[in-house]
Amino acid sequence: MAFREYKIGARMFSLALGGSMTITLLLPAFDFASATSSKVALDKALTAGWETGFNLDDPFLQGKGKPVKATLRVDPKTGQPMDPREVYVFNPGVKFPGGLNHTRILGKGVEELSVQKGRITEASVANGAVFGLADENGVAYVQNLTALNGWTPANVMAVAKDEDVSHAGAGKTMFVREGCWWCHTLLPEQTQDWQVFGAPPMLGDFNSESPTAFGSDRKAPDLLHVGSRNSSREWMMMHFFNPRLVQPHSIMPRFDYLWGEKDANGQKIDYVKWREEYNQYKDGAKVNPPEVPAYAKDSEIRYLIDYMMSLK
Repeated sequence: MAFREYKIGARMFSLALGGSMTITLLLPAFDFASATSSKVALDKALTAGWETGFNLDDPFLQGKGKPVKATLRVDPKTGQPMDPREVYVFNPGVKFPGGLNHTRILGKGVEELSVQKGRITEASVANGAVFGLADENGVAYVQNLTALNGWTPANVMAVAKDEDVSHAGAGKTMFVREGCWWCHTLLPEQTQDWQVFGAPPMLGDFNSESPTAFGSDRKAPDLLHVGSRNSSREWMMMHFFNPRLVQPHSIMPRFDYLWGEKDANGQKIDYVKWREEYNQYKDGAKVNPPEVPAYAKDSEIRYLIDYMMSLK
């Protein structure tokens, strides 16, 4: 009798949990699918690329298989100076986001422009592609710049300077892997959040984004517009290396290990020595804290900070 009651209770709990997940995950997906992509949604999708988080292409969540976003200042084909333009570089083999694979996700108007004028269906994952955003009568759409301008991933990356390249796509993987969403949200609410964290997102801001990374709770500030509130990479470096450097009572853990073994100059980072000197500073034995090492350009912390700076 007891076992039978246990089975009934377990099944009722499963039914309740399944219903809850349907309401919170499945039903909003229908709203997302019916919305028309905003420019914000197109930028996020092209920046992050295909599925972020655990997948067979990146099982250890190292940020592999992600596009890069670059600001071009010269034409990569002719070498002539041009007005700065942001482009999204998908090297050969890097998967496209859902909106490029299934264009209906882009929504009415955006789909037609992206296919007919942007020629996005001519792009090939095997060969790679360079995409950009354009606007017609207030409607943003995606352009396949490889088909339109003859720009290839190789010649774009050959002329783009490192300071003009963002690895925000790989950085979103770091954000998911490190559990940043456990304490931070990317979803200001339509309350007094407007005054503190900025405007809430619109429904059309999420087309083709997977996952949305809304966050599970808010134990710390919302980060949706953090790149607008704080554009200092130096501050971000200090905050991630040891949050107590900028917020003495912060409960955020250190993420110094994302620097890896070597700094920007190729020198081995002595974490033990740094922490000893920091403890001396904390105890009042030193006036200034130790200097945070500059990160290497291919370090995971660079990717994460690039993602933070992209949240505007």
